[in-house]
Amino acid sequence: MRILLFGKTGQVGWELQRSLSPLGDVIAVGRKDADFLDLKGLRAFTLEVRPDLIVNAAAYTAVDKAESEPEIAMRVNGEAPGVLAEAAQKMGIGLVHYSTDYVFDGTKGKPYTEDDEPNPINVYGKTKLAGDLAIQSSGWAYIILRTSWVYGARGENFFLTILRLAREKDVIRVVDDQIGCPTWCGSIADATASVLRRLGIVEPDGTWKDKGGFYNCSAGGETSWFEFARAILEYEQVRRGAQWAPPDLQPIGKEAYEADAPRPRYSVLDGSKLERAFDVKIASWRAQLAYCFGNMKN
Repeated sequence: MRILLFGKTGQVGWELQRSLSPLGDVIAVGRKDADFLDLKGLRAFTLEVRPDLIVNAAAYTAVDKAESEPEIAMRVNGEAPGVLAEAAQKMGIGLVHYSTDYVFDGTKGKPYTEDDEPNPINVYGKTKLAGDLAIQSSGWAYIILRTSWVYGARGENFFLTILRLAREKDVIRVVDDQIGCPTWCGSIADATASVLRRLGIVEPDGTWKDKGGFYNCSAGGETSWFEFARAILEYEQVRRGAQWAPPDLQPIGKEAYEADAPRPRYSVLDGSKLERAFDVKIASWRAQLAYCFGNMKN
């Protein structure tokens, strides 16, 4: 199987190159190969490659910057996925795409399911929802995996920011009233591969064995940014040894954190549908943090 993977340099895309390789020939491309701002070029490139499956891990993920670049964010997150869905339909192949917990407004107060109505409160969430709907409206074979608070040992993310600040600061202040589920990018990639093993190839009528659609794909449990930061520093203490003195970690309210984009207060995702459909259970956020540290190079 020829798998066309977009977003090879991103957190999830990097891990997907590893997890998808046993399934076939992975053609991993980045922005230099296929520019999501050039929709006509993106369509032509995809059709020229003629893959058997498209996996789209490319996205505009700068949540705050999106507030001042809504057109760019919409082109990459909202319009380009629709182009990929059209190309997939034309070639009769499946499409895997990644969405976000930020399509929800955070007012529910308990884990969101795939049936809950989205209501994004920032530009990033609105553009990601637009991409979800563009794929859904194609009526073709797709899997959309909604992720949450993605991090890893490469790129730019909260996990690496805390480790950097721990080297630079004596005091770190972190928001303690936003609740979610930090998810290691490696677990998302592994879950994707497991889902694809069970799905197989797209049926001639365009279905994916009646299991296409939306699935939440995030870590088990829930925590705040503050508690996540504290756990990161605890693992870092073990890694560095008793001689290392961690910085003082202090909780603050989200109003005290100056950000351009509002965030949902509660965006935990319920992953039970993924487990029922594909027997894929993603580990707790604490276990995933241990996996992440275990895969880090000193």
